[in-house]
Amino acid sequence: MFIDFEGIDGSGKTTLSNLLAARLKRLGYKVAHAREGGELQSPTARRIRDLTRDAKLLEMGPRAEFFLNLARDAQQLEEVIAPALKRGDVCITDRYLYSQLALTGGGRGLKEAQLLPACELASQGLWPDLVILVDVDPDLARLRKRLGKVQSGKVNDADSRKGLVGAGLAVRVREAFLAQARKDPARWIILENNDQPLRVLEQRLVDAVVARLEGREQPVQRLVPAPPAPGAVSVDDVEERFFQAVDGLEAREPQLAAWLLNGIPGLPAHQRRVAYAERLPGLVARSLSGLDDDTAWTLRDVLSASVPADVAEGLGFVTSPRSHALRQRLYAQAPAAVLEGLKRQDSPEAWALRERGMKDGHLAAVLLGLVGVDGEESWVVREAGMQRKLYSEVARSLGGLSTGRAEALRDALIPHDRLAVLKSTTGLETPVAVGLREQLEKGALKLVLRSLTGVDTPRAWAMRERGAQSTKEALDSVDGMDSPAAWKLRASAARRWPATVVSSMRGLPLVAETRALLERILEEQAGKLPVLRNAYAVVAHARALEQAQRPARALAETLGVDAGRQEA
Repeated sequence: MFIDFEGIDGSGKTTLSNLLAARLKRLGYKVAHAREGGELQSPTARRIRDLTRDAKLLEMGPRAEFFLNLARDAQQLEEVIAPALKRGDVCITDRYLYSQLALTGGGRGLKEAQLLPACELASQGLWPDLVILVDVDPDLARLRKRLGKVQSGKVNDADSRKGLVGAGLAVRVREAFLAQARKDPARWIILENNDQPLRVLEQRLVDAVVARLEGREQPVQRLVPAPPAPGAVSVDDVEERFFQAVDGLEAREPQLAAWLLNGIPGLPAHQRRVAYAERLPGLVARSLSGLDDDTAWTLRDVLSASVPADVAEGLGFVTSPRSHALRQRLYAQAPAAVLEGLKRQDSPEAWALRERGMKDGHLAAVLLGLVGVDGEESWVVREAGMQRKLYSEVARSLGGLSTGRAEALRDALIPHDRLAVLKSTTGLETPVAVGLREQLEKGALKLVLRSLTGVDTPRAWAMRERGAQSTKEALDSVDGMDSPAAWKLRASAARRWPATVVSSMRGLPLVAETRALLERILEEQAGKLPVLRNAYAVVAHARALEQAQRPARALAETLGVDAGRQEA
């Protein structure tokens, strides 16, 4: 039997396909996995895959990508799959030609009818007997994928070509997979991986596959029916509902439960961090990102000995005296994380650490921590980076700088790493920024849109409106913006990109406009965990902001001064 697993990135298909292979072997079946352990078994196929993922090849068109992917699958078929089936093995694949139809047809927009003949040629008439579509909410898949990168130490890895298109690609690919499954229900089984424990999914999958192997038919296409939608959620009860969801998730995906607390202030979040700290110290430390309250500092002190790099990462942009002292203590154990965390810091304490890092040979990390720093010392370091050919790190060090000197260096760096240069233009509307956005809008839409964060110009809004039709990063770029154009974009995109629309309101006060849009999205998307999480983050930050402003307001009232005019 030939069994194929399909699904978007982060769906869990690789994990489940390997679990199935292991279980079938224990049951006495001879099994070959064409992507055992997540790695293609054909060396030639691996080299082709590296080519299709290379982010430097942005000009590669969808047809060229399609034929390269066909070549990869054809080689896997000839070298691994066909021989295994000839031996009488159960052969399992993690992606086959259905992926190319979904990616190039659904994702890239080519017509499926034009793609099918080439797929038939590549298949040599050999198609899977059973296809397992591991279906998942794309927002949840993205959270799991990000968590996986953190846990594997790959959080700073560059995006693939596919990743640079934006998160909307996964939505379109998922829709294409579901359409394929509806056309051929006898061959496809849909396994939902949204809210079930892994052991339950594994057992139901094994039962279904063994039934096929024994000649018994599976009576339904969906192995795990979607659960009934929960009752409506409002802004006033979003805290209770969010923590109910987190506590339920903790039993089946504790790492994800801890990850969902990232950056969320307040006592309920801290209580759960304390409960998770012994089992998941690294994730707890990272979840403190940007928090500056006493409980956060106590947790950092407790965790600094066991997970120093994670504690350093979890400092975010905190620049208080306590952060300087902690970075000094952490440097010996996690120098790179400490140095990279000095962004926008031009203090003597920050420069003392940078000088230490330079002496210790950590030039690349020092450069990555120079974002937003424009003093003469920073340019000496950048010159040293250029001499060492650390072009990507030098480019990223220019983040937030709009001076002529910074623009000239960006121009010089474009031939070496144009994506890093593009990242450095976030929030800017300089000639280099405008030129790169126009050049890369098609191949690296995600980075182009994110580089618009905070930019309030007609050109930027036109680009956001175009981008919002295909991917959610158009909404990422309006994070914290309170202009009429930002609210108009949020309202128009709320149904297509609900979780991102909600997260874009983080940092805004909980006024009538914010509450109204939150209520609308929560009513429509009550069962989606990413939406619930982002909604509570908006509410929690708004409450924290209000509490921080209370002492100033109280003092202003005592003195008879308008609190809103104090800074002026």
